[in-house]
Amino acid sequence: MSAENIIEIYTEMTPNPESQKFVTNRHILPNFQLDFRTRELAEGSALAKMLFAIPFVNGVFIANNFVTVTKKPEYEWLEINDELKSAIKNFLASGTKPVDDALLPKDILKQQSNEAAATDPESKIKELLEKYVKPAIQMDGGHIEFKSFEEGVVTLSLQGSCSGCPSSTITLKSGIEGLLKRMVPEVNEVVAEAD
Repeated sequence: MSAENIIEIYTEMTPNPESQKFVTNRHILPNFQLDFRTRELAEGSALAKMLFAIPFVNGVFIANNFVTVTKKPEYEWLEINDELKSAIKNFLASGTKPVDDALLPKDILKQQSNEAAATDPESKIKELLEKYVKPAIQMDGGHIEFKSFEEGVVTLSLQGSCSGCPSSTITLKSGIEGLLKRMVPEVNEVVAEAD
């Protein structure tokens, strides 16, 4: 299996001790989320139905690149994490549609077909920067601009308060590089353009 086909999953705790977030480097639902609080509500979602078949699952929330699983209180995360990670990973690897189109709004379906036409890595990188990175950086008085994507390396220009900021390297490597590597498997590194 090539590196770009490897499905990665890591967990994040949530404020609710009975729920845990399983984050993946794959898109599951585009700009939309579905909450399945019971097994009966899972009709129409192969992913939710599969998870509810596991005895300790009490709720499933599916979003862009993560699944939040709520467990039954009598189980401990330490006992069940590996099984849930494997189940989600195997489901995503199978290529099965996580949710029936009937559950998605019409504008999401139209957007999906448009996105399928523009799935090259550079387009995905630019979209992620516009949607998630620029707004956060602008709140801190800075700006970031896409310069190039060559041989797995994304080059960005840091401007405003980001230029010369001591924490810009952390933002670049931990924040932006982490996001892009998870969402665009072709990305190996993110670097700042030399001044």
